[in-house]
Amino acid sequence: MDTLIELSTIIRNRKTVYADSYIDRKIPDALLEEIITNATWAPTHKQTEPWRFIALGSSHKIALGNYLKEFYQAKLPIHKYPASRYESTIKYPQNATLIAIIMKRSQRIDIPEWEEIAAVSCAVQNMWLSCTAQQIGCYWDSSDGAISYGNQFDLHPSERCLGIFYMGYYQDIKTPTKRKRRPLSKKFSWDKNTTITYTKTS
Repeated sequence: MDTLIELSTIIRNRKTVYADSYIDRKIPDALLEEIITNATWAPTHKQTEPWRFIALGSSHKIALGNYLKEFYQAKLPIHKYPASRYESTIKYPQNATLIAIIMKRSQRIDIPEWEEIAAVSCAVQNMWLSCTAQQIGCYWDSSDGAISYGNQFDLHPSERCLGIFYMGYYQDIKTPTKRKRRPLSKKFSWDKNTTITYTKTS
């Protein structure tokens, strides 16, 4: 298969697969490390590499579920988070591989925060595409609860959690995808004739 076509297929088949669809099957450590290695090859302005990833052990699956239950129980009114959801919240991470996404700001180079967040986002996209290529479901949970959980770790003052990346094998869902994108004509245009006159500022 042509390389561009193969890459385009992976990009366009990338999707969110939530953890309640994961099955009880472990992702091999070597494959997990390869996925994280791909993350570290994301573009990074001035080579700051503003990311750190923490693979959370199995005890976190129970701890995270309980934490999220208590977090949303305290934050949301009962009609938005009723008791009927407590058990599913606690069980939600049980088949997932959990990766805390940490943004690590450079201490030697002054770079706008948005550029560092953009770099981390590119790293996460590399993880997402790597998972898609291996038929592993995944998604980036950037909810308040996930970020709050990650910020409990022993982080440097220059660091903060940007969420938790969930990964897991899942049973292939045969129903047609509803994902779509607007036509290219709505998002892309050519400007071949416009010239810009620059005004010199003092």
